[in-house]
Amino acid sequence: MADIKVIIPAVNEGDSIGKVVSELPKSVSEIIVVNNGSTDNTIENAQKAGATVLTENQRGYGFACLKGLDYIGKQSKAPDIIVFIDGDYSDYPEELDKIVAPILNENMDLVIGARKKELREAGSMTFPQIFGNELATFLMRLFFGAKFTDLGPFRAIKYDKLQALEMQDKTYGWTVEMQLKALRKKLAYTEVPVRYKKRIGVSKVSGTVKGAIFAGIKILGWIFKYSIK
Repeated sequence: MADIKVIIPAVNEGDSIGKVVSELPKSVSEIIVVNNGSTDNTIENAQKAGATVLTENQRGYGFACLKGLDYIGKQSKAPDIIVFIDGDYSDYPEELDKIVAPILNENMDLVIGARKKELREAGSMTFPQIFGNELATFLMRLFFGAKFTDLGPFRAIKYDKLQALEMQDKTYGWTVEMQLKALRKKLAYTEVPVRYKKRIGVSKVSGTVKGAIFAGIKILGWIFKYSIK
């Protein structure tokens, strides 16, 4: 049976984090919530739901993910698969089994949960999110012949393959960096359609003009950096 660990970056997700943790399948060996500067009850609610809680004081999605990976890297036994999911309850945690299935059954290295329009709740993605995803994946198809249609945060990857990517981005570019490096290293990847609903609380990225702009700059920066390599 595959050893699956989940990493959940979280900033002020007190109203949602317990739901995310408790609805993940029991097949997961450990759920790691990385508190990234919360001022609410995120830590308490994550712990009550059964998660391991780490704290990363440097704000940034990538900082939080790297903290979780550093913790896993110090454990005596390496997991087989790492799953990333947001702590805002916009994804359906029970769909983790669907996300990891291509790795377990088809020997895929990376699986992205694609938020297809027909499976998205109305209003669950903002215009900047939709536009940014479409532009980024179009450029990835143009420059790299990629088949990605989304930069969805709900994703699974073999642990050893993730380690080999040597992830660096500390903030908004984490997801696109992973996908670009997977292309560069010719990893076997696929997408599976996942449902998506309105998040609980306000997004720290798409919920603000500043966040949306910086995310867009970071994502495009990674794409153009790799296009000229």
